Amino acid sequence: MQGIQDPKLIKHFSYINGSWHSSETEFDVTNPATGDVIAKVSNAGIAETELAVKSAKAALAMWSEKSANERAHLLRNWFNLMMQHQDDLGRILTLEQGKPLAEAKGEIAYGAAFIEWFAEEGKRVYGDTIPGPSADKRIIVIKQPVGVVASITPWNFPNAMIARKAAAALAAGCTFVVRPAAQTPLSALAMAELAERAGIPAGVFNVVTGDDAHGMGEVLTQHPDVAKFTFTGSTAVGKLLIAQCASTVKKVSMELGGNAPFIVFDDADIDAAVQGAVASKYRNAGQTCVCTNRIFVQQGVIKEFTEKLTASVAALNIGNGLTDGINIGPMISKSAADGVNKLVTESVAAGAKIILGGNIDQAGENFYQPTIMTNVTNDMPIAANEIFGPVSPIICFTYEAEVIAMANDSPYGLASYFYARDIGRIWRVAEGLEYGMVGINEGIISNAAAPFGGMKQSGNGREGSKYGLDDYLEIKYLCMGGLDK
Repeated sequence: MQGIQDPKLIKHFSYINGSWHSSETEFDVTNPATGDVIAKVSNAGIAETELAVKSAKAALAMWSEKSANERAHLLRNWFNLMMQHQDDLGRILTLEQGKPLAEAKGEIAYGAAFIEWFAEEGKRVYGDTIPGPSADKRIIVIKQPVGVVASITPWNFPNAMIARKAAAALAAGCTFVVRPAAQTPLSALAMAELAERAGIPAGVFNVVTGDDAHGMGEVLTQHPDVAKFTFTGSTAVGKLLIAQCASTVKKVSMELGGNAPFIVFDDADIDAAVQGAVASKYRNAGQTCVCTNRIFVQQGVIKEFTEKLTASVAALNIGNGLTDGINIGPMISKSAADGVNKLVTESVAAGAKIILGGNIDQAGENFYQPTIMTNVTNDMPIAANEIFGPVSPIICFTYEAEVIAMANDSPYGLASYFYARDIGRIWRVAEGLEYGMVGINEGIISNAAAPFGGMKQSGNGREGSKYGLDDYLEIKYLCMGGLDK
């Protein structure tokens, strides 16, 4: 942990009801770039998770009764502290997750932006008045916080995925319990330290760290005091968690897997398309749910696009994220790198061709080379599955209708991208793609003001934007009668 300017940001215990709770056992947090153990963190379990829910429930009335302005002030304090400690938070993130330091600092700013956004958006939870059915009645609609919110968040964005959920929940007047991924608990605990410094009251924001995913998950999804559950992760795990929430009919929002198409039409700006593909595909070593998964290129420009993409990707530097000039850090684990390699190998056996990369890198067993594959078809393993690694499969197409059908031939519907200039084509393709988000001549689409979420098996609900509060609010209808006398 050398290089951290504020060592108090390094925490080893769960944060429950405003206190740091140790456990009888610990688990190791390792740096995926080196394999070194960088911290030992208390291994909480079912009892601590239940205590966190109980604490959040006890704090709910106090927090929900605060004015929107009061909550906004505290959230603004939290935002300011995160930005003041951006360098330290970024370094902690790189050490436990692996992404390049500049990218990690960018994630801190991205996560903080949600806290800033919802600090203000919480002031705009508006209700309605509706014309009554008769002269003696009035209809009023108000919105109230849903209650205690529980969350499980992933390792690929250990700061931003928590901030995006917690900021909306707290702004709406809910209290919050999160179990961060066991691979990356330090970022979550540093956020808790700053929340405490910001003045957020005890019990409002709780972080429970542990590797008992099953037991802790059952508490968060089935506890009767949890009103809403929100998850970011794989579709397979999301389905199990949704089923567990059914027993108490919880409000649920899910941001699940993706298989993002990236389409390059023959009227596209090819240089811009290459730049967008690199930005979308190779950020975080391809370990993002919205990163490009399949690149469809129209026949007339496939040669030019492939040559230019190959040149750009070949210039990327792979290595330890703390080293200057690194563009691609390690994957989160050896099994993750091996999983990507398996998809590549199986696709080569099916007829695909590797023109760049295609193997574990000499930098270490967790590093996978930035890779480009051609002669790919939409049914090969590298195209049919979410890669979650730095591999670009290129698929040739001829007609617009053909590529829309191929892009939609997936159970997932999170993010999609295409590059074109013809205005008619832009509208047809944007409306035809069965995805919750569409980047048009743009490879980076996430920001706090935009609604983030998907359709089909990529989940439900939206995060960020003015729509992001909806999942944390209940609509209550008030019927007032006897008003004609």
